[in-house]
Amino acid sequence: MNMLPDTCSVLVLLLMLRRSNGDSVTQTEGLVLVTEGSHVVLNCTYQTTYSNPSVFWYVQYLNEAPRLLLRSSTDNKRTEHEGFHAALHKSSRSFRLQKPSAQLSDSALYYCAVSDTVGETAGEAAHEPRVQEG
Repeated sequence: MNMLPDTCSVLVLLLMLRRSNGDSVTQTEGLVLVTEGSHVVLNCTYQTTYSNPSVFWYVQYLNEAPRLLLRSSTDNKRTEHEGFHAALHKSSRSFRLQKPSAQLSDSALYYCAVSDTVGETAGEAAHEPRVQEG
């Protein structure tokens, strides 16, 4: 039986999202190692010309396509899903992804993105994230 150490590897990729209008996202880069059960924080800051941006965290597990984890366009409102949470802070242009107790199953690539909020549907913002590697 293969006994793994009780550490959880959370892989994080720096993804710069750039548009000709100067929009960009900067996030925690490189490999982040945390002890299983410990608190993990991934930082995301953005620059945008959008007046009402939506900011997203995507997760990509091994051999799977990226999928939306969290999204927010509301200032200072906590968003939660699958044990993760984040609150958009427009004054500091940040959307920090946090999980109080990381698990081995959280090992993945995490991407932060920003886009314009293009409409409202039943209280949820529709979006078309513009993702381009810089």
